[in-house]
Amino acid sequence: MTPQAGTTQVLSRRASFAPILAALGALSGHHSVHAGGQIEEPLIDSVRTALSSAVRNAAPPRPEFTNTEARLAYLRWLGVMSERLKKKKSDLETRKEFLQTVWYESKRAGLDVSLVLGLIQVESNFRKFAVSVVGARGYMQVMPFWTRSIGDGDAGKLFHMQTNLRFGCVILRHYLDREKGDLFMALGRYNGSRGKPQYPEAVFAARRLWEHKPG
Repeated sequence: MTPQAGTTQVLSRRASFAPILAALGALSGHHSVHAGGQIEEPLIDSVRTALSSAVRNAAPPRPEFTNTEARLAYLRWLGVMSERLKKKKSDLETRKEFLQTVWYESKRAGLDVSLVLGLIQVESNFRKFAVSVVGARGYMQVMPFWTRSIGDGDAGKLFHMQTNLRFGCVILRHYLDREKGDLFMALGRYNGSRGKPQYPEAVFAARRLWEHKPG
């Protein structure tokens, strides 16, 4: 192999790992994109009613399974994710409660759990009380106007774990529906940067860090 060919291969490998390295930077606290900035838009009554119903508080999230195999798969996932999250949340019970709620709210909204975890990493780096420069709050950096539009108007509740995750997942599902399943555009809308690649690419890279393939 010539020195030039070796250099080309190294550069190629660096380029292929660039998104992962960027996501790892976010995981360690160094953000390459700005967090949440959903833009307030008028909602027709039917959409407002549907979204309001979707975010209405319910009982604490308790995953339900149709069979033992599904439950065991969930418990394996929980164990793997708990290890990955240990550096961000040192307390085991806190990690379990958080991951259980993310799993529950993601499934409830019809979203991929690894996608939601990737979005949380990029948006808040798993900080419950994160506040962005534009006022977005909590794990999923939900803008306070959503509590006026489809909630009870109490923006302080966005620092409550399940409430924040419920709003974030419902909002992302809403944007995904509006964009007819186009996840790239839906993520851009969630961040207030619709059509620009930086935010969706960061979420996609972070998502790969939270994927779990059952063995």
